[in-house]
Amino acid sequence: MTDVCEVNCEELATGLRALGLRAGHRVIVHSSLSSFGHVAGGAPAVIHALMRVLTARGTLLMPSFNHGAPWQEGGTGYYDPAETPTSNGTIPETFRKMPGVRRSLNPTHPVAAWGYGAARYTRSHHLTLTMGPESPLGRLWRDGGYGLFLGTDYHTNTFKHVVETTLGSPCLGRRTRELTVRLPDGRRVGLRTWSFRNERCPIMDPNRHAEREMEQRALHARRRIGRSTVTLFRLSDCFNALGRMLAEGRAGHPPCHRCPIRPSRYPQTVESDWDDERCCLKPESPSLRLGLMDFRRPA
Repeated sequence: MTDVCEVNCEELATGLRALGLRAGHRVIVHSSLSSFGHVAGGAPAVIHALMRVLTARGTLLMPSFNHGAPWQEGGTGYYDPAETPTSNGTIPETFRKMPGVRRSLNPTHPVAAWGYGAARYTRSHHLTLTMGPESPLGRLWRDGGYGLFLGTDYHTNTFKHVVETTLGSPCLGRRTRELTVRLPDGRRVGLRTWSFRNERCPIMDPNRHAEREMEQRALHARRRIGRSTVTLFRLSDCFNALGRMLAEGRAGHPPCHRCPIRPSRYPQTVESDWDDERCCLKPESPSLRLGLMDFRRPA
């Protein structure tokens, strides 16, 4: 006999409330649909459960990253916020295509958003650092937001890159890769993203260090929903914990500022158009001509 575990939208919402998620919260969600067992209604049921708990007063963000797939062999050669699929799983892919959901224009790491102030999180992503303080996740952190893992763990925690970027980690290029984006009006323009590190970070990439830090300091809440382990935490707590790890080093590895790992080089690598002293685009950056812009699915 097969051991079948099934959960529905109402049970998901009940479990999320028991975890501590509330109406009006602002949250970035990383997810694994298969972790629940069988979900009646599939990915849409998970998303509707989140929306039901958060209500329209809350804000729901999900990664809708392509990780550079359009520029690999056989790719389209451009990012289109209306068409380019995510590589973050079934739930984010379903979410980005839902009515009223917005998507930012960062070429490789766009974020999808729904709810209160969604446009504020997405419309300037192409004008700032990919994971900087003014990026969607950076703004969420500064707004007192939360991180939520649905069947995933700290390995998928994109927010760690906000910590790295904000603290000036030398392994992440600051708008040093220019890629083609097809805008909602059909124009094609070159927009900037980061250059990711050329080696695995010995402090941040092994999820066990972050997991242990958050667990030992009792900085997250956990429970089971169906077969899935779900985790909720404040981004501010995560920033402080991970920032401490970078500043002190871990497991015999030096602090971040002494690490020799540097950004990768790509065929599209360019000189940065970011002014670190003023924390803004340089006046000559072509991106400034574009202004605020994102993509929104018709309601």
